[in-house]
Amino acid sequence: MSLLDPFAKALKTRIVGEVRGAINGTTAPPRPINPDGRPGYFPEGSVIRRVHGDPTAMLIGGVTALLLQMLHPKVLAGVWDHSNFRADMQGRLHRTARFIAVTTYGAREDADAIVARVNQIHRAVGGTLPDGTPYRADDPHLLAWVHVSEAVAFLAAWQRYGRAPLTPAEQDVYFAEFAVLAAALGTDPVPRTRAEADALMAAMRAELRVDHRTREVARFVLEQRAPSRAAAPVQTLTFQAAVDLLPPWARAMHGLEVGATAPLIRTGARTIAGAVRWAFG
Repeated sequence: MSLLDPFAKALKTRIVGEVRGAINGTTAPPRPINPDGRPGYFPEGSVIRRVHGDPTAMLIGGVTALLLQMLHPKVLAGVWDHSNFRADMQGRLHRTARFIAVTTYGAREDADAIVARVNQIHRAVGGTLPDGTPYRADDPHLLAWVHVSEAVAFLAAWQRYGRAPLTPAEQDVYFAEFAVLAAALGTDPVPRTRAEADALMAAMRAELRVDHRTREVARFVLEQRAPSRAAAPVQTLTFQAAVDLLPPWARAMHGLEVGATAPLIRTGARTIAGAVRWAFG
């Protein structure tokens, strides 16, 4: 046995614990998603399982998706009016991570159950914007923005920080597979190719807005406390990578810039992603 083996084992354990803390809110091993190997929405080898299996890319993409989603005033209103985001922003990220894990890797009945719970929550959320415009969280058009923001952000993070970028054909497969979940949540329209996703993003830009509430929620997302002191520098870097991953027009709307530091941010995030893959094996 090499003298480095105990050190490597301890380092892997530490990295795995920190990543679990960031994604799940606890360093303890998570509950097995599908210990019996029952059939789920997506089989072994599917593109969506590959993309959603990279912890660093999913964390970066998840924060990017949140920053995109809140640019829609009705999505922002749902967060502002119906959640305790100031005290539970990490909880929101953890619940989203659990939803993605169960629907991507879980048994079909477990995935159906968590989709049903989300649909039930959406049916209970509604209100009016400051200008009196009504909104509902189960509005298929609104769900389309939430879905396409997630899909585009997750894929962009994988393309930049995942093990190997997808080909154009594989990207279309990813959107087609993710569309299964979007349809189950009542989304309409549902993009099923890269071109359809890009077109939907472009079409919905006219509905996006920024106000003081947008900036406050974004600040809470980006300045939330890290799960530990050791994780704080890594969290700061991954959140900078999430801002860097935003389309330029979205960064401009948020008033966020990375400028000349972008190459350093990307190099650092790639190093973290590689270390996490090594730790998880």
